[in-house]
Amino acid sequence: MAIDMAIRTKGRPDTYSIAQARDSLARIVHEAEQGRAIELTRRGKPVAAVVSVRDLERIRGGRAGLWETLVVFRAKADLEDLWAEGDPLQGVRDRSPGRQVRL
Repeated sequence: MAIDMAIRTKGRPDTYSIAQARDSLARIVHEAEQGRAIELTRRGKPVAAVVSVRDLERIRGGRAGLWETLVVFRAKADLEDLWAEGDPLQGVRDRSPGRQVRL
């Protein structure tokens, strides 16, 4: 997503201070509608961004969260089949005592 925005914006996003944004709000909104990412700064540090609704929807809903992904995985995967041939992680862990540590 970030790479896509960087390609579409041809480098860094346009940057405006909060004071400049107050004076140029209509232009900033128009640029965001055109697909440009606008960065707003306070005292030279980025504090917010203005993006198009299309980009915001992609950011918000483009990917399922961890829980939703786990629920879908559990519904699709045959967990009994996963363990049919024994523990798939058997032998993965290094059981050596490791190094000695002085506390």
